[in-house]
Amino acid sequence: MIKSLATLALTLCLATAAHAGEDDFVAGTLVPDYGKYAPRESARLPEGTVMKVAFDMSKAAPDGEINSDLVKVARFLNMHAGSGVAPENLSAAIVVHGAASADLLTAEKLGHPNPNAELIAELLAAGATIDLCGTTSAARDIAQEDLLPGITISLSAMTSHALLQQQGYTLNPF
Repeated sequence: MIKSLATLALTLCLATAAHAGEDDFVAGTLVPDYGKYAPRESARLPEGTVMKVAFDMSKAAPDGEINSDLVKVARFLNMHAGSGVAPENLSAAIVVHGAASADLLTAEKLGHPNPNAELIAELLAAGATIDLCGTTSAARDIAQEDLLPGITISLSAMTSHALLQQQGYTLNPF
């Protein structure tokens, strides 16, 4: 009997937690159509906080899907803006190499619409930067005109990360 009651109580707790979770996420202000986050009023950041974070992106999204690494950057921007970081103190740099380069291409180069195009435009409008590794560009025959507007080709991903670190960026470990 006690075991049954404990099991019932645990089931109700888990069901309540699972039910409440999705409703806790809200759209952000910097990238409004992507990167929902769960606000935490008790986790406000100090006034004047500066966030300069680099994101490494090497895995392509499954065909026809949005790259979850790009959504992660949108969530980062929205979450920190929603936690009190002023937009001018919030910088995200995305360094792309390998297979993920396909997620940066124009519809003309892909032969079909790029599902990442709208998200990339919103990220760039929010002040994020996107650099494609020059080595990847050469290896995959990607020219500047093959990329969505606002994306740059760097010497290499290694170079981009080194320069970003010198500019005070930290590398997001996730």
